[in-house]
Amino acid sequence: MKINLNADLGESFGPWPMGDDTNLLKIVDSANIACGFHAGDPVVMSRTLRAALAQSVSIGAHPGFADLQGFGRRKMELPSEELTALVQFQLSSIEGMARTAGGKLTHVKPHGALNNMACDDRTMADVITSAVHQYDASLIFLAPALSELEKSARALNMHVAGEVFADRAYTDTGSLVPRNQPGAVLVSVDDCIEHVRNMIKAGGIVSVTGKILLTSFTSICIHGDNHHAVESAKRIRQTLLADGHELVALPDLTYHTK
Repeated sequence: MKINLNADLGESFGPWPMGDDTNLLKIVDSANIACGFHAGDPVVMSRTLRAALAQSVSIGAHPGFADLQGFGRRKMELPSEELTALVQFQLSSIEGMARTAGGKLTHVKPHGALNNMACDDRTMADVITSAVHQYDASLIFLAPALSELEKSARALNMHVAGEVFADRAYTDTGSLVPRNQPGAVLVSVDDCIEHVRNMIKAGGIVSVTGKILLTSFTSICIHGDNHHAVESAKRIRQTLLADGHELVALPDLTYHTK
């Protein structure tokens, strides 16, 4: 099958470094770049965009809550008007920066609590997907498989890439195990590889109890802030290629609406 490897990047801030973007960009096919609200700043954004383009990696917006101190992982309750503006402001910012770097924005993937809350809340998901659709209906929406975000984007006939996480454990309902619970983040590269292979073989999400939730997916995320992110990405890529899969950027996937 055609599979996409993506990573959340550009999450450093000023003199504070986060992850190893330089080496991850040599491995992944698509980059979700922070837009300055949960992480990143104008210089980091510019450097990350240019580095991604130099590696022919497709670039996407990674909008989050305005929460630098909490890395966008703290819940916020926002009215629809403010949530719409929050998303569209960040899309505008990174699209402009991408254009000046000689590139084109191809996709959107919400970050952290913004993403997690909308995965369970259809009303919130509809606000976010509508904000993206209104801004640019041609953008690919990268959404967790089986989530309300995925369902909402499909209802708008958007191009949707269902996503699973190589380094995160799942509950029996298909949601991510909360980070404050043991085993939520897979700490070994071998565990990540086994997790990915199990989901591909099962044709869906495999929970911590072994429950299989059948669903299609075309993209695999590796979190750039994990200490083994580069090694995991490298070995997952090698494994997928050895298993006969084709790794492509998000714009090179075939999309079906509804």
